[in-house]
Amino acid sequence: MALDAESVIDRRRLKRRLTVWRIAAVTLGLIALGVYLLGDRNVAGSAGLLPHVARVTVSGIITDDRKMSELIDKVAKADQVKAVIFNINSPGGTTTGGEAMYDAVRRLGEKKPVVAACGTLATSAAYIVALATDRIFVYGNTITGSVGVIFQWAEVTELLHTLGIKVEEVKSGPLKAVPSPFQPADEQARALTEEMVQEAKVWFVDLVSKRRNIEAPSIPGLTDGRIYSGRQAVELKLADEIGDEKTAMSWLAKERKIPPGLKIVDWKPAPESSGLSGWLFQSLAATVGLSAERLAGVAGQISATLKLDGLVSVWHPASN
Repeated sequence: MALDAESVIDRRRLKRRLTVWRIAAVTLGLIALGVYLLGDRNVAGSAGLLPHVARVTVSGIITDDRKMSELIDKVAKADQVKAVIFNINSPGGTTTGGEAMYDAVRRLGEKKPVVAACGTLATSAAYIVALATDRIFVYGNTITGSVGVIFQWAEVTELLHTLGIKVEEVKSGPLKAVPSPFQPADEQARALTEEMVQEAKVWFVDLVSKRRNIEAPSIPGLTDGRIYSGRQAVELKLADEIGDEKTAMSWLAKERKIPPGLKIVDWKPAPESSGLSGWLFQSLAATVGLSAERLAGVAGQISATLKLDGLVSVWHPASN
């Protein structure tokens, strides 16, 4: 009987050990899954291992985004990516942000066919991104153009005077920190600002002339910064064709010999948050009824808008 009792005890010990190991294995599996879901999700699903066409989405306010540039460079190095569609729906952003993304797309274009499929908006810095591609597709009612830059600042001297606040400063030179919100811009400060804006405008206009093979000054309103519908843009050779992603895929198959029928796979920048903070962000997204990607996009757009400074190439309807 003693032997049987010992056997029962040993079996119970073994069972407990197996249970502990099973729990540990499940826990490690969940952790690994969490790391995968919250980590660098550049490619959606297992299709990323197969030949495909990559889709890179450009939306919201464009800034000098290091993660986006890294993503574009990663797409360029991916052998399974046979072509790239930039899905653009943006009013623009900082001129530097548009320039940085333009350079990244051109590096990509030296290795793979690249096209732009534009949605509701592809203006200002977003149009700079489209210019970097091999072919620009727009809807008939896409709003595009708005070639040029703007430099804005608030002038709050009247408000400070009302509040009884006086700002004192010591500057190393008359052009240091001008224009300033704390004093009206004098002729020298305004002239300097206008010089910078015009120099950036010349760069943008020359980029349009070069990439679209047109004489930009001959396009009605182009150098004045006007916007165009997609139909007008195609007629004026600012875009190539009315169409969507399906149209773009047909063109890639015909003109770039991309095998028809390839799947389009989303490539996305790595999310900022991971680990516990990533889990908390996912929980917050679920609480407000949004996907984590959507919530991150909203937060990022608000943050980008607040951080816009320097020369800006962005379009928005005038409001009273």
